Amino acid sequence: MPSENSDVLSQVLKLIRLRGDHVFHGEVGSSTEVVFPPGPATFLHLRSGELSVSQCNGPSVILRTGDFVLLPHADGHTIRSEPGMKAHQRFEAAPEFGPGRTAQTFRWAADDGTAGSFLAGSFYFDGAPLRSLLTGLPGLIHLTCDKVSEPPWLAAITHFLDLESRSASPGSSLMISRLIDLLVIRTLRMWVSQQGDRVGWLSGLSDERIGRALNAMHLEPDRAWTVSALAQTAMMSRSMFSDRFTAVVGLPPLRYLTRWRLTIAADLLRGGTLKVTEVAHSAGYGSEAAFSRAFEEEFGYPPRDAHRIAQSGAFVARSSELL
Repeated sequence: MPSENSDVLSQVLKLIRLRGDHVFHGEVGSSTEVVFPPGPATFLHLRSGELSVSQCNGPSVILRTGDFVLLPHADGHTIRSEPGMKAHQRFEAAPEFGPGRTAQTFRWAADDGTAGSFLAGSFYFDGAPLRSLLTGLPGLIHLTCDKVSEPPWLAAITHFLDLESRSASPGSSLMISRLIDLLVIRTLRMWVSQQGDRVGWLSGLSDERIGRALNAMHLEPDRAWTVSALAQTAMMSRSMFSDRFTAVVGLPPLRYLTRWRLTIAADLLRGGTLKVTEVAHSAGYGSEAAFSRAFEEEFGYPPRDAHRIAQSGAFVARSSELL
């Protein structure tokens, strides 16, 4: 993926405010199933053994030593030993974390045997209406790694996460949070670069020409873009660009631009420091009325209510997917 296009991912991650949380060590015994309820988004790096992981009611993926999984949608998952075999023991996982950041070790087993051990952790995407920016992600991202194919960054980040989590040294809380952030971002970058047949803005980043147009729109959302100008940025003919953009991203270029502008506007309004008129202008709208109509159509509530809804923690979106 061209480095210039990674700016789009950075901008989106800034808006959704990725925040690393806790780290813990886990051990799963033989013939065991561990069910994690919905909660924060999670990751898991298998340090030894073989386990399977599945989303709630979803297919399983088999993890071998060195493998890594990211579960960004926070809808719960299940870890099993002996993939394909019926578990004799079932545990409901409920890790509780105190105010300290020293990692705890949780063991789910009925005997002394261990089928697999792992380093895991949790993270959050803050900003309620902005989380839907990541609806294009699958529920489970699996990086297959062994001693030969394990990315150096994965080994390095998880190594330092392990070190920081084993002691409550000054600054360890911040270090753990930042390391988790890095781990998630690098995983997303690697996943994006491997996509070729998915539809969505994330997949658009892996298309060099469409990625240029996405980057331009994200860098200058208030510019009076036309399809012709975007096509020129992508170095394509107007018709070819429009067709290609729609096929790759899943939305026509100007419709995508409108949604990106409204997403930025939603973030500004949640802060409560700007007037609706000011935000409408920054979003490229000539009148507050036109902006308010577009905003309410997109989110299901008027822009004047954005700050109140953000403060209450409530969020109702009319669109099933923003971008």
